[in-house]
Amino acid sequence: MSSTRDELNLAAFHHAPIGMVMTANRMIKTCNPAFAAMFGYASEELFDKSFAILYPTIEEFVRIRNVGVEPLKRFNRYSDERIMARKDGSLFWCRVRGHSLTPDDDPLRKAVWSFADLSDYRPVGQLTTRERQIVMHLGEGRTSKEIARMLSISPRTVEAYRARLLKKYGAGNVAELLSHLSTMPQ
Repeated sequence: MSSTRDELNLAAFHHAPIGMVMTANRMIKTCNPAFAAMFGYASEELFDKSFAILYPTIEEFVRIRNVGVEPLKRFNRYSDERIMARKDGSLFWCRVRGHSLTPDDDPLRKAVWSFADLSDYRPVGQLTTRERQIVMHLGEGRTSKEIARMLSISPRTVEAYRARLLKKYGAGNVAELLSHLSTMPQ
């Protein structure tokens, strides 16, 4: 019976319709074919690689760590929508969800993550690294003060970025901005 269950678990991981990855200290230990294909790799190319290769910049890789650790410690779950980078350098939005296998110790020591490609309905606009960070946090419903704390910048700087983004996309408020960025009807 255990052998059959193990085979089913392996088949579920291998054929899942979303990307799944197991990490150890932000290093990819194993991933399913959907995850590798989403990023333009063969699975074997990703084994024992740092997750940094999947981010638009090393700065974004470093900063996102600090955003996710607290929720993993407190609730043993984390989710967001962010822009990631494919092997060919193209950028795309994806939904990320995580669960730590070591929440009481170091939540990133061992974790399992799912990735869903959102590019079919949320294309990437021309955003700077900082604009991507601000938009990610705005999409999570965070205030300027919260975003400022997370990015180690002043709330006024966040407000300035927000105002520029609203103007850039002709939006009257954050909901309209996010709608423009996701190409969903207003």
